[in-house]
Amino acid sequence: MPPTPCSLCHIARALVKRPKTGQQVCKDCFFEVFETEVHNTITEGKGIFERGEKVAIGASGGKDSTVLAHVLSVLNKRYDYGLDLFLLSIDEGITGYRDDSLETVKQNQIEYGLPLKILSYNELYGWTMDKIVEQVGRRNNCTFCGVFRRQALDRGAAQLGVDHIVTGHNADDIAETVLMNIMRGDIARLGRCTAVTTQSEDTIKRSKPFKYAYEKEIVMYAYFKKLTYFSTECIYSPDAYRGHARVFLKDLEAIRPSAIVDIIHSGESFQLEQSVQKGMKAMQTCLRCGYISSNDLCKACALLEGLEAGLDRSALRQTQANSSTAPEGHRTIPMFERYSNIGVSQPSATEGIEKAVQAIEIK
Repeated sequence: MPPTPCSLCHIARALVKRPKTGQQVCKDCFFEVFETEVHNTITEGKGIFERGEKVAIGASGGKDSTVLAHVLSVLNKRYDYGLDLFLLSIDEGITGYRDDSLETVKQNQIEYGLPLKILSYNELYGWTMDKIVEQVGRRNNCTFCGVFRRQALDRGAAQLGVDHIVTGHNADDIAETVLMNIMRGDIARLGRCTAVTTQSEDTIKRSKPFKYAYEKEIVMYAYFKKLTYFSTECIYSPDAYRGHARVFLKDLEAIRPSAIVDIIHSGESFQLEQSVQKGMKAMQTCLRCGYISSNDLCKACALLEGLEAGLDRSALRQTQANSSTAPEGHRTIPMFERYSNIGVSQPSATEGIEKAVQAIEIK
């Protein structure tokens, strides 16, 4: 039986069957169509980048961030985006996982010639994830990591003086988040989790260029390009709530491959009524660390206070209505200064109000 020709160029032998479309394509055509689809996501509408922007790539050493660093480097040159790219890594302090993956990030730094900034939980919060799990246990530990990581990325970007953070969240990740928000009844977050670009008042813009890229295709791209990446899962993630959504999504994908994008589009179509929006909390800054928050204390400061008090999982219920002064002897998070860097412009009053409205959230 003769080999199947590529469905795009009709010349080379097909080596890849795209999970998203079912097309059978050759390697070169797969590379081209994958990169073109990411470029289309980047340039759709007004586009997610502005010429001259300093952009930090959230780099973990995993397949998603490694492919993102490679593809953005390629597209930046091919289409002349005019971006100044950096690698930004967060060291959560997970022995046998993050310490190894950071070695991959350092290798990526050499391969792509991009500046690298590493910021650790220990440096910022005085805690590592190993210590946190030792105190609170494996259940719900991902909540601590997610809250701390988000703020650490913003703080690391502020130290670099960058305008924009891009992350390797792919279509599977976003569909999982939509399912999780629906299962938790948190409909208010659906619009935000499905947006390509988000920005809150006084926080750094974030984008997901891989919003429509399937995880399987990212793996195939990394494999055929022979990219250097770290493939081990976090040792604390098997007990995460997200894992249940992931298993369910994979079952749906096996039956209907388009289910991933269909779920994303479903999340995009949800809209809150005006009466519900008016009842949401307005955003403010944390009294203790200055980070964006809808309460007197941001979630990171509340969690840190619970940890410092020696609480276990009950630290998750630590109140966010508190004073600016931490209990005596407790470690605190340094004050967040978003616009302290030279060359980083502050938004106008109108822009600030618009971003504040967009950033409203339900707790």
